[in-house]
Amino acid sequence: MAADQGQVLVVVTAAVGGFSLLVILTIFFLISGRCQGYIKAKMKSEDKRRTQFQNVVPLPGIKTYVDPDTYEDPTQAVHEFTKEIDPSRIRIERVIGAGEFGEVCSGRLRTAGQKEVPVAIKTLKGGYMERQRGDFLREASIMGQFDNPNIIRLEGVVTKSRPVMIVVEYMENGSLDSFLRKRDGQFTVIQLVGMMRGIASGMSYLSDMGYVHRDLAARNILVNEGLVCKVSDFGLSRVLEDDPEAAYTTTGGKIPIRWTAPEAIAYRKFSSASDAWSYGIVMWEVMSYGERPYWEMSNQDVILSIEEGYRLPAPLGCPVALHQLMLHCWQKDRGQRPYFNDVVSFLDKLIRNPGSLLTLVEHVHSFPESPEGMPDYPLFISIGDWLDSIKMSQYKKNFLAAGFTTLDSVSTMTLE
Repeated sequence: MAADQGQVLVVVTAAVGGFSLLVILTIFFLISGRCQGYIKAKMKSEDKRRTQFQNVVPLPGIKTYVDPDTYEDPTQAVHEFTKEIDPSRIRIERVIGAGEFGEVCSGRLRTAGQKEVPVAIKTLKGGYMERQRGDFLREASIMGQFDNPNIIRLEGVVTKSRPVMIVVEYMENGSLDSFLRKRDGQFTVIQLVGMMRGIASGMSYLSDMGYVHRDLAARNILVNEGLVCKVSDFGLSRVLEDDPEAAYTTTGGKIPIRWTAPEAIAYRKFSSASDAWSYGIVMWEVMSYGERPYWEMSNQDVILSIEEGYRLPAPLGCPVALHQLMLHCWQKDRGQRPYFNDVVSFLDKLIRNPGSLLTLVEHVHSFPESPEGMPDYPLFISIGDWLDSIKMSQYKKNFLAAGFTTLDSVSTMTLE
């Protein structure tokens, strides 16, 4: 035991010598009681694309999104990206909601093997204009290009008879916001993090395809009976244009102020980074069990408050690590916001290390109220993470054998 401790002390001395600044910052971070760390974006340069596709030619084997608006004939996009369903295979059961274009019903779809599966059916109301029909089917052309367990799955469309329909998989628990409000306080933090992880995974998939959602909110996340969360509602979504900033500029139209990044509100510029801002709001909705972001503040007050640096406080019972991630998503500089694949990795680490979720924001006396107030620390959740970061992972066993099993124990270690 003594020999192991001696070897560890030698290792630590070497680490301080080679990586002194990193170690000092880490220890200060640990002593402050926030050992969960702060998320950093891996790529900070604003001139880098916020997608995986930085070249004009897509990488082999990687699917990219095609904007249906690039087709002169919208029906061509529908035929290319969707499957026509014989309406005799569809049985509508009951109305479960109303959409922008018509009703949303639950029903059954008879598959090729004669098995019936539950589905949700969006119908286009009668008396529609041709433009409305095009917008309705545009959403189907978008959904038909996605294949991911955290994106709502399109079963097919009915376009050759009336009513025109979009048929998607049925999500038993409905929208995430109303689902959480009905079950206030009924889930563990790990379950809530699992929901967030699923949403981030779906958004990572969309981002990798060069695609911007623009309306990410808990109301547009659907939940199935297994608590799997899936991104839906692609009516406002747009593709990333091939420009240096990877942003899509649009004019007019309504913007969901409480969920939208400042640059998107001010300049109508949407990007994967603005989706990351919206994701931070979704995290807040999840941890607050569906509360309204910014409560009863007017939209104008929300805009002014954000511009002045205000950010939503952590909901009661929110772990420090999760609020830190929210604050990173709400960085004013969009280049400093995390990428969705980094968010997924971060949440995976939290799930694997439940102890990192034990420190709640209300138990920490000093905590920044805005992203600008946060120190820029790397993320360390375990001793292994720290040693990996300083290229000394081969000493993990020595630390454990010497009794140093947590980052707190390392922070209090002396050379005596």
